[in-house]
Amino acid sequence: MSVADRVPGVSEYGSVDPAPPSRETNVTSLRTTLLDENSKMFERMRAVFSLRNDRSSEAVSALCEGFKASSALLRHELAYVLGQMQDNLAVPTLIDVLSDESEHVMVRHEAAEALGAIGDRSARPVLQQFLTDPLPEVSESCEVALDLLALCDEPTEIDW
Repeated sequence: MSVADRVPGVSEYGSVDPAPPSRETNVTSLRTTLLDENSKMFERMRAVFSLRNDRSSEAVSALCEGFKASSALLRHELAYVLGQMQDNLAVPTLIDVLSDESEHVMVRHEAAEALGAIGDRSARPVLQQFLTDPLPEVSESCEVALDLLALCDEPTEIDW
């Protein structure tokens, strides 16, 4: 394969990710890389996408632990992939992230969108709480997430 042919591919989630999944498949090893503040961001991102692709509860837990990272970029990506995974195990962590007013605005925004994407109605109260957040990135994301939850509750056929 030529270097010119090496372009990022589309993931099983339909997204072109900022890094390819790691070749490592062991969740414990991937978790270690994700949480290692001394690892290169590219390797940490690769761990994120491998954990997402693993889809296990252990992988979701490792991704949730990643919110301890100092990088807002990484925390934003964690919220994004948790929304892609649509696993209810992530809901309490995402609620905590959205509720943390000291968290970076783009991380909070992505946590709100992830809560909508997961579709767990237990997130509705916290999304309603932050509808009036002074940061439009947060309040508008909560509005979108709540509208998605409402759409999911529609009794008629939905043409996505």
